[in-house]
Amino acid sequence: MAIITESLLGDQSSSPPHEATSGQNNSESTRPNDADPFKKVNVEQWIIELRDRRTRENALQRLSKIREIREDLAPLLWHSFGTTYTLLKEILEVYPMVTSPHLLTQEASNRACNTLSLYQCVASHPETRNLFVKANIPMYIYPFLGTKSKEKPYEYLRLSSLGVIGALVKDNDEDIITFLLQTQVFCYCIRCIEVGTILSRTVATFIIERILISDQGMKYCITFADRFYVITQVLSRMLDKLPEEPSHRLLKLIIHCFLRLSDGLTGDVDSLSLCLPRSLRDSRVINLVSEDPVAMSYLKRLYCNVAAGRKPNGAAGKQPNGGSGAESNGRVAKG
Repeated sequence: MAIITESLLGDQSSSPPHEATSGQNNSESTRPNDADPFKKVNVEQWIIELRDRRTRENALQRLSKIREIREDLAPLLWHSFGTTYTLLKEILEVYPMVTSPHLLTQEASNRACNTLSLYQCVASHPETRNLFVKANIPMYIYPFLGTKSKEKPYEYLRLSSLGVIGALVKDNDEDIITFLLQTQVFCYCIRCIEVGTILSRTVATFIIERILISDQGMKYCITFADRFYVITQVLSRMLDKLPEEPSHRLLKLIIHCFLRLSDGLTGDVDSLSLCLPRSLRDSRVINLVSEDPVAMSYLKRLYCNVAAGRKPNGAAGKQPNGGSGAESNGRVAKG
């Protein structure tokens, strides 16, 4: 599980060591010291073994371990005969177990997570990423993001699924952002934030942040009042939990999300006030990023945006939808 998060949040690596997950030991076999033996193996043979149920589970485990060190694995998986269909069948077989609590076993969860790790590999590769999306495969993963159970098998499945979506948004491809917005990925990310562990909350917030970086993602979030309100409230509730569950990288992501939201709310006083919750003035929270110059610059810009919106001249400024401040309040600043 640690591999999923670190590969997505590598630019957030200044976070403290205690934020690693319990799956950290499982990733040791993919570190550089073990890379040479894996590069010599017959990957094509393991891919062929995916077709046979008797050898599939072993092949899934082996392939998932080498996905970080074999740059050609994603094209081999995607273009090999029947492999995408075989992986999809593995995903579909778990569906009956995620509909109710306590049905998903750890063994079934591990097997599904190995399958999802290969999907993450395909989603990360520039040659196969758009093909993966055009085939609508991410939509088959969404049910795992919608589970409510907090038991470990469900949490591992949730985190692995978030890893696939996170791999898709990492490079800010506009077509992929459009696909994810049209398929309501925001709703699933919010569900993961509400029920997941701090690691799932971090990856889900990372996905929201990457979407907000795009102009269409920002407009999607601020166009309607109810959508904007839900997003700001979810982010605020995560902030409130940080004194008890401190996380540098999660806080940095949250601040950047609020900053992007504030960038699109020119002169909308009521909405801008929601972008600066009380927790962002709490020294216990701010101290988590006090030594991170990038995070502090985000926070200072957020303060400036909110302060500028509260000035008398800013209250009637132009809104993203082209209306005046009073007109925008009917769309964005309700709640």
